Amino acid sequence: MAQATGGDSSVVRRINSAATLRALRGGEVLTVTALMEATGLSRPTVEGVVDGLLAEGLVVETTSAAEGEDGSRPRGRPARRFRFHAEAGHLLGIDIGVHHIRVVLADLGGTIIGRSTRAVEEDCQAEDRLERVRAVVSETLRRAQISRGSLWGVGVGTPGIVDTRGVVTLSTAMPSWTGLDLAGRLGRSFSCPVQVENDANLAAIGERWKGVAAGSDDIVYVMAGLSPGVGSFINGRLHRGFGGAAGEIGALHLLGRQATPENLLSTTGTPLPPLDEAAVGEVFRHAAEGDPTATEAVDRFVRRLIHDVTALVLALDPEIVVIGGWAAGLADAVPPLTAELQRLCLRMPRVELSALGADGVALGAVRVALDRTEHRLFAVEHTGSARA
Repeated sequence: MAQATGGDSSVVRRINSAATLRALRGGEVLTVTALMEATGLSRPTVEGVVDGLLAEGLVVETTSAAEGEDGSRPRGRPARRFRFHAEAGHLLGIDIGVHHIRVVLADLGGTIIGRSTRAVEEDCQAEDRLERVRAVVSETLRRAQISRGSLWGVGVGTPGIVDTRGVVTLSTAMPSWTGLDLAGRLGRSFSCPVQVENDANLAAIGERWKGVAAGSDDIVYVMAGLSPGVGSFINGRLHRGFGGAAGEIGALHLLGRQATPENLLSTTGTPLPPLDEAAVGEVFRHAAEGDPTATEAVDRFVRRLIHDVTALVLALDPEIVVIGGWAAGLADAVPPLTAELQRLCLRMPRVELSALGADGVALGAVRVALDRTEHRLFAVEHTGSARA
């Protein structure tokens, strides 16, 4: 990188600071000489930038010195060595589901250092659910011995349609959530930015960050369930749709007035309770044990899922399709889905089960908070705190 010169000195300092931080963000311990090579900056500039980052707490100086092949330490004054101070702040990822609240805590390098989960009743009303969220957050921070003031960003995932302000404009899964300014309400509990996103979108983000879709720019993530949802990336960008409703495939069966998922998975002739994950889990368990009635119900459900996913693949032509949600019970869906896609699609995508399990949404929420933090850290025009 060529050293910036001229113009506003504060902007030049930010450019040089951002370049140095980027060089250290990979987790390596680097000397001033190595930073000069990585950034193209002069020694006096690197030393000045590092001193400023040390004062901000974003960089720490290590005490270890390099050793020779025989284990001996070099003579003379050892070179100063620095690393990014990932422990300078922390990020929270919160997954607010119909039956659970899950919180993941990470440092500024994205390393997970804590997690907590609590069950919640399906009919829990908005105010009570918010209190449960705050309680799980407090529990997570207490266990990790992290103060609330150390948080730089919070990401939140929820079922339903979420607008760009963090308002849940519609939630059929949690009706009392509809119209709730979730970002605003949770924002009162934190002194850092709070971002709210649809859970399937966050699961896609998490899978692209730490899962089987890492490195892919065109992704369809299917959150399988009684009301399935999809998160998708197109050309490396999350596709939310005009009003945040992209991927709500749970209503596709209405196009043909076909049976609802609650009927498809029923083994008694009576529809399953809407969104009852425990009841669905029982059906999948009995099917795995060889029960013919349960096996037939799961087959009906999987055929519907294949139909819906195939429609998306034909429309979006993704590189990879990731099946999540009740992934543990859906392993058998991958072969027939693959066969159907091979039969119908002009170009066959890769089909994988999610590798992240129950943490997918919360990890995606951490990634969203981390993206915002990195944007602030590396923004050339920025002159204030990275937490703002």
